[in-house]
Amino acid sequence: MVPKDPRIDAYIAKSADFAKPILKNIRAAVHKAVPGVTETIKWGVPAYVDDRGILCMTPAFTRHCAWVFWTGRKPAGVDVKALRRVTSVDDLPGSRALVAAVKEAATPGGGGSKKKTAPRRSARPVTVPGYFMSALRKNRDALAAFTAFPPSHKREYVEWIDSAKTAETRQRRIATALEWMASGKSRNWKYQ
Repeated sequence: MVPKDPRIDAYIAKSADFAKPILKNIRAAVHKAVPGVTETIKWGVPAYVDDRGILCMTPAFTRHCAWVFWTGRKPAGVDVKALRRVTSVDDLPGSRALVAAVKEAATPGGGGSKKKTAPRRSARPVTVPGYFMSALRKNRDALAAFTAFPPSHKREYVEWIDSAKTAETRQRRIATALEWMASGKSRNWKYQ
């Protein structure tokens, strides 16, 4: 069993008295239905995550709680709109219905979703300019990091350096990029 996140315990403890049993019941149903689910805090509220992403979230407000199933993972047998405004445990379906709803939402291809997803395309190849590649070859650590980066990270560096309007700016960006890559940082590492 995956360990429970103490941040969720703290969230439930600081919630209003009416919300505590609601959040505990939903939490128990989620863990019973999907034993491998991971607890975390997303956007300041409890979230339950499996291998496909966020399964559901349970925010507590001043006068009600909500049980929000993530996009495309809504169970068909439960009135999802009613779960957006839960004011007492009596507003929740029975424990068996709760567990069944979570199981349905967690089932791949299930969850009442009629949306078809397009097959994933392979990443388009990144064309590295010669001047940038020669600078990379001079810095062994930066070259190793660059080759290990996924195509999106490589593209971010190449586009940033290639968009320089002057040669001076391009050289300055190359120097900065080499320094960041030697440290294993992606182009937008400050925002991660």
